[in-house]
Formats: sequence, C-alpha cells, structure tokens
Amino acid sequence: MEFIIIFCTVSSKDEAKDISTALLKEKLAACVSTVDKVSSMFLWNGKISKENELLLIIKTRKDNFDKIEAVIKALHSYNIPEIIALPVIKGSNDYTGWLEHETE
Repeated sequence: MEFIIIFCTVSSKDEAKDISTALLKEKLAACVSTVDKVSSMFLWNGKISKENELLLIIKTRKDNFDKIEAVIKALHSYNIPEIIALPVIKGSNDYTGWLEHETE
C-alpha cells in the first residue's frame, strides 16, 4: 500500500477544524496535523501577496487523494486552495500499519 502526505493551507482555525473533522469522519485520513501561524508569500493575479495562514498536514493512503481533494474544495474558502501530495518513501511498520487500519 502507498501512503502520501497532503499539504493544504487554510485561512482560519475554524476552516482547519471543519476540513480535518470531515476527513477523519469519512476515514479519508488517519491524522491531520495543524501548524498555526504560517506566513505565506505567493504570486496572485501577477502581484506578490502575503497572508497569514495555517497549514494542514494530512496523512493518508495515496488512493484517497481524489476524495480528499473533493472534500477540501467543498469546504475551503479559497478559489484555488493548495492541495499537494508528497509520497511517503519509508515509514515505520507500526505507523504505516496504523495508517492503513484507520483509513478506507
């Protein structure tokens, strides 16, 4: 089984909680960690923008990406939310076993 880590920035603690809760209730993620006070600079409509955000770190199965993307888009306040996945190259058997058990 292949696992991924998905990064998603959000605008508020409420949004972070809503997305995290939905993913966990649907067993799409085994864990969602929230990193508060992320300062993001990015290009938007040809200009440099700066926002204070929160970062969600979503641990899941690779085959759940499309469903997670749909949940995030349905609950997210941004027109184009950050939804990017990185592969888990290696993990402890105990942790990856737990990840597999807690997700569908």
